[in-house]
Amino acid sequence: MAEELYLIQYAPEVTVQKRAEIARRLMNLSPNIQKETFTRLDVSDLELLFRLYNEVFFEKRFESVFSGELKFSLSSRLTRSAGKTLCPKNIARLRPETVMIEVRIGLEFFLRYHELPGDKTVSGIVTHHALEALQVVFEHELCHVLEFIYFHRSNCRGSRFKMMAYRIFGHTDSYHHLPTPNAIAREKYGLKPGDRVSFVFAERILTGIIYAINKRATVMVEDKKGPFIDRRGQRYQKYYVPVEKLKRM
Repeated sequence: MAEELYLIQYAPEVTVQKRAEIARRLMNLSPNIQKETFTRLDVSDLELLFRLYNEVFFEKRFESVFSGELKFSLSSRLTRSAGKTLCPKNIARLRPETVMIEVRIGLEFFLRYHELPGDKTVSGIVTHHALEALQVVFEHELCHVLEFIYFHRSNCRGSRFKMMAYRIFGHTDSYHHLPTPNAIAREKYGLKPGDRVSFVFAERILTGIIYAINKRATVMVEDKKGPFIDRRGQRYQKYYVPVEKLKRM
């Protein structure tokens, strides 16, 4: 009887070799990822990445343990988690072939990987470029998928998850230290929430306060007709502005 996928174990040097093999093959096959730094990423790239991991790490056995649908998506709205795996809460009561598990990847983390200098740690592994970071995040999410398939719940803080991630992929942590929009804004542009800034809109110079920084900065500008009201009764209009277009006052 074949070993259950979540029990697979590789020596650290073998894991490194397999990850490098996948990277080489991905760059040969993907129209978007031609080198270790890339400016475009498509759902088809994630589907290709899964097929390679299924072959190289799992001997094409994923289909034998999961008869449902494994879906992949990209999100520019994930600004803290670099990846997320979604699974029905009632998975244990569903027919296996009707289950859909979705792996969602935070696009901006990898397109903006090199905006801050230095290597970045992901799941305890020091990554040197965007592709390596994408792979390690993808591996983390695959561990969630396996845990959902076999145990119908998943928690990356749990000992079972940590042991699986270590045995298969050599992960020693469950968190990433990739540049977040807040970190990029602070370190590259000297901006943070609460700062007063100016920017050009419709050929006018407006001033306001940074409320939040995600893909773009949310800037609240005083406006007597604005729909947003603070506790003092002051009204504001909300603007979404690229960080690089802001000037700190």
